[in-house]
Amino acid sequence: QVQLVESGGGLVQPGGSLRLSCAASGSIFSIYAMGWYRQAPGKQRELVAIIGSSGSTNYVDSVKGRFTISRDNAKNTVYLQLNSLKPEDTAVYYCNAYLSTASVQAPYLYWGQGTQVTVSS
Repeated sequence: QVQLVESGGGLVQPGGSLRLSCAASGSIFSIYAMGWYRQAPGKQRELVAIIGSSGSTNYVDSVKGRFTISRDNAKNTVYLQLNSLKPEDTAVYYCNAYLSTASVQAPYLYWGQGTQVTVSS
């Protein structure tokens, strides 16, 4: 069984920073891409950032220059550094990982449970 556990969310003032972490655990064979999505109230879930196994990254335009995604392959962990936060960044942030396990080597997409980020003065 694979689990993704996020941490690091919270309440922050506009212009502030947060660092989200997402650790994958279980019988993991190989992790390919890892990413962060977010869902604000009344809106669809949207891709925020994604990082490939080689370290290549991609961001939604609204966070470019403010957010940074990174990963530690030794720890099966993906991070999202959120800087210059705005009220419109308020959402539940979800991580995911496209990975294969020791028993099922066909890759599958796993999701974390989400962590709340609230940007407000």
